[in-house]
Amino acid sequence: MHRRDFFKTSAAFGLIAVLPAVAKEGVGEQKPTVALSGTEFDLHIKKTWINISGKPVLANTVNDMLPAPTLRWKKGDVVRLHVTNHLDEPTSLHWHGIILPYTMDGVPGVSYQGIMPGQTFVYRFKVQQTGTYWYHSHTGFQEQTGLHGAIVIEDDIAPEVDRDYVVALYDWSDEDPDTIYRHLKVQSDYYNYHKRTIFDFAAEVRRYGLAEALRRRAMWNRMRMDDRDIADVTAATYTYCINDLQNHFFAKSGEKVRLRFINQSAMTYFDLRIPGHKMRIIATDGVAVKPVEVDDIRIAVAESYDVIVQPRDNALIYAEDMGRSGKVWAKLGPNPTANVSLPESYPYEPLTMVDMGMAMGDMKMQKIQSHLPKPIPRIPLPKKEGIAWTMRAQSPQYRLNDPGVGLRNVKRKVLTYADLETPGIENRYPDREIVMHLTGNMERYVWAINGIPYYESEPLEFRYGERLRVTFINDTMMNHPMHLHGMWSDLEVGDKIVRKHTVNVQPGSKVSLRIDVDATGRWVYHCHLLYHMGGMFREVKVLL
Repeated sequence: MHRRDFFKTSAAFGLIAVLPAVAKEGVGEQKPTVALSGTEFDLHIKKTWINISGKPVLANTVNDMLPAPTLRWKKGDVVRLHVTNHLDEPTSLHWHGIILPYTMDGVPGVSYQGIMPGQTFVYRFKVQQTGTYWYHSHTGFQEQTGLHGAIVIEDDIAPEVDRDYVVALYDWSDEDPDTIYRHLKVQSDYYNYHKRTIFDFAAEVRRYGLAEALRRRAMWNRMRMDDRDIADVTAATYTYCINDLQNHFFAKSGEKVRLRFINQSAMTYFDLRIPGHKMRIIATDGVAVKPVEVDDIRIAVAESYDVIVQPRDNALIYAEDMGRSGKVWAKLGPNPTANVSLPESYPYEPLTMVDMGMAMGDMKMQKIQSHLPKPIPRIPLPKKEGIAWTMRAQSPQYRLNDPGVGLRNVKRKVLTYADLETPGIENRYPDREIVMHLTGNMERYVWAINGIPYYESEPLEFRYGERLRVTFINDTMMNHPMHLHGMWSDLEVGDKIVRKHTVNVQPGSKVSLRIDVDATGRWVYHCHLLYHMGGMFREVKVLL
């Protein structure tokens, strides 16, 4: 990377300052996470001693809380957030999923310079929406070190429930995130404890025969892919958490309880269930959907789901990571000391040819896609074959009713995007389309869009007032949660629309979504996996 390109990337992510910083004004002790409401907020970013894994370590926190304080707003109010940086490094806060002026978005190097040590920055904007959202640092790897919290905006017409709880899921590591990233750069499967063994190959020989088993291994090796590479970072270093280690949510038997699940992780996809109970989904990413009942939810990084559940006696909120390396749970019911049995973990499953994007495709899955009755202009984007594009899906499909690896054989109702619909959305026909390939190189742990990492890229140009269609083709074996700042993403699910701020793109698949370009200024579009973000990232300029 040239020196100029390094500083271009550094400006957007604060990568010059990813090493641990010593607080300017002392180190605090962890406090329980509380909710703050009103229109004026004082938020102090500082160093705090915490103990999650059994030993005290330093975290970056807001008001000495991990997660950060839950902010409760009202639609129509103008909020002012006074954010003071007590660290010896720059910092920032981004309001994830919130519609606001781009100068308040909180991305260093794009919407502002960031918050320098000792400075106070005042975010000021009008609240224009309702629902469940979150906020986090957009500087370096600070999100991994504790800078994330929930936002709850009161509904216009709230569902009748007896209790309402935020359930923030996240991954914590005592390792410095710069160390985690260095490990991944040196060896991309450093944290993978499900690597293949000679016994796995022997099982394949018994199942397929020697020639077919060798052909399959050669195919994966030729594609430089690993069918055991479900997640980059696992419980080998992570402790999975719910809220501030709270392990009980009080509810009387039979009460209606609203649970606001938010995945505030840096890298972890969670599979959620409340054994023995149905979850009635009423919203995703802050936006109401037609209610649907499910048993299991896979929640991608940065997504949120609001569900209503009626616990019988003492229930269990149970989550395990997608790679089956760890778990976390909390009790839901009247008795915090009740003995509640943990369910069996779902079996670990390797990736398949479907995830490689090489299968001919399941016709049932292919039907859940969008059909355009007439052609629209497709705007070509720059592409670059090379180091950042070593994987390629040969036959990517719309797999919106695919629950994903590890959940395909579950004999219960697992949520998929095909189950969701946002009512009342005017689905205007798109004016034009852009196609973006999500690309990478696992051997060198390089991530990019169209083979071009961020530091070599030019901004995407959107036109103010247009209805833009974006199609993502995932040429990698990893899930990528793609997040657009400042505007909604209307995911195409057949003839239905699901409005979201973060859309997951499964390995070897494609998705299409539509965007009303109704916000001027400079924004960003990126994968929300923290250690992918430095490359799989684009600035967006909205042209008048």
